[in-house]
Amino acid sequence: MSRARVARRIATAAAFGGGGISLLSGAAVGLVLAEVRLAKRVVGGSGDVPPRADGRYGSAFAHRRGEPPLRLVFLGDSTAAGQGVHRARETPGALLASGLAAVAERPVKLVNVAQPGAQSDDLPRQVELVLDPAAPPPDVAVIMIGANDVTHRMPPALSVRLLSDAVRRLRAAGAEVIVGTCPDLGSVEPVYQPLRWLARRMSRQLAAAQTIAVVGVGGRTVSLGDLLGPEFEARPRELFGPDNFHPSAEGYATAAMAMLPTLCAALGVWPQADERPDVRRGEGFLPVAQAAAEAAAEAGTEVTPAQEAVSGPRGRWALIKRRRRRLLSQEHPEQDAGDATNGGATDEEDAAHRSA
Repeated sequence: MSRARVARRIATAAAFGGGGISLLSGAAVGLVLAEVRLAKRVVGGSGDVPPRADGRYGSAFAHRRGEPPLRLVFLGDSTAAGQGVHRARETPGALLASGLAAVAERPVKLVNVAQPGAQSDDLPRQVELVLDPAAPPPDVAVIMIGANDVTHRMPPALSVRLLSDAVRRLRAAGAEVIVGTCPDLGSVEPVYQPLRWLARRMSRQLAAAQTIAVVGVGGRTVSLGDLLGPEFEARPRELFGPDNFHPSAEGYATAAMAMLPTLCAALGVWPQADERPDVRRGEGFLPVAQAAAEAAAEAGTEVTPAQEAVSGPRGRWALIKRRRRRLLSQEHPEQDAGDATNGGATDEEDAAHRSA
């Protein structure tokens, strides 16, 4: 069965309350569990508390327009929290807040409620935190979730339904939503075959189903895949952190570079010339299930709802974009690095974290 068909089945089950679709047979599950026990001997774990990066970024722009800061919120699991690095400015939240401030030329206030180890069933709690009635609603939300759903064998339809509900609530509050879909767990280097193949298959199917559901409620997705490019498998010692599972600082920077254009485009601050589909890069409108399957197979690919609710015999259509990945310094070389990377976390806070 094609990945697009499997993803449609999962997304449909999620929409209608199903939760029992399994991606593996009983025999395959037994094999996976045996391989998991072996993998645990070589894949380390990190009990470190991720550095706290909440705060204001782009303070240099505070008096330029007199506009209030954009409110960026992060939800999800350890990857969204930035586990595996020790400096606040190296977390994906800080990187995207810095990049957004530079592109929008406007301060950005970051609030990160992501929880290491979280599965999708923690999203309702996290949404409650960011939709605090005492605070203004967020302008944009980034969600990175799914890896723990796969490793803890959460039914994929349940996982997708929980994510869809979270996106729907955030959209109803007026926030743009970008979801970094389930990463490719087959790219974790110490995991052996056949677990590696099965992990890749399961995570990509979940990623495709997440895309169908998120686009259906007005959100955008960016495929994290093997954490954005074949360089992750080619240079795992550089792009994985010390525990061989979470990304390193360079790995998080690679992910942030892929998500930044989508984040900025959702808020209308990305160059319009780059928003037109480029057929030379294979961009254009596709049935959402086909777009989701292609995005799951190619990291860094964005899927966004068609501007009008276009549908046909194969369901809704979506726009697929293969964003260029450029260094933030290449986008805005004149931006002061200290202001754009440190934001709400000072050097003293970084030092305190290292000594803690």
